[in-house]
Amino acid sequence: MINKLIISSTLLINILMLWMIFWWLPIDISQGPVAKTIFIHVPLAWCSMIAICVVAISSILYLFTKKTFWDNCAQAFAETGLVFGLTALITGIVWAKPIWGVWWTGEAKLTTTLILILIYCAYILFRSLYTNNEQMKNIAAIIAVLGAIDTPLIYFAANLWQEAHPITVIGPLSQEETSFGMYYGITLLISVIAFIFTFLILTTTRYKTIKIETHINNKE
Repeated sequence: MINKLIISSTLLINILMLWMIFWWLPIDISQGPVAKTIFIHVPLAWCSMIAICVVAISSILYLFTKKTFWDNCAQAFAETGLVFGLTALITGIVWAKPIWGVWWTGEAKLTTTLILILIYCAYILFRSLYTNNEQMKNIAAIIAVLGAIDTPLIYFAANLWQEAHPITVIGPLSQEETSFGMYYGITLLISVIAFIFTFLILTTTRYKTIKIETHINNKE
């Protein structure tokens, strides 16, 4: 009953998000319709960045406790985080083409995001090649811990290097003159909530699958 309620609520908030982005929100004067990509791109990126931190914390707990729960939790967050991170990078590239005139610039924000995706890939690769190997799980855990260092670099990249990517408009480094207006702020809030709910549902589903797979592998 609770699961159905959560899924229904997530579906409704996603519908609300899409309505707000494509119908309620006015078109940006300077960038045009492509500016609305931010309400998909930013939540995806945030979820991916938060996910690698959860993977790192779960990995640390696994290294100290050796409990399967933390290992499975780290794997589930890593796999969902990779999907969200890759999608965030793609939507960022889609935004960049009409605004910057190129698909890829190699600037700091994009590069550090690409590094995060490669870290996810490395983690998952070790997990997939050596499912029941304790040493490989430990190596994957160390990769996750090192990968979490990339998260603050992604967030602060635009302000630190001040390249093509817009500077931070949300969070501790945001500046008053670049802050969102009411329409954009509300829409971003709804988008973030919608993507977080979606992320948690996908991660929980994947965790349950991994738990079953682990139980089967341990019997073999």
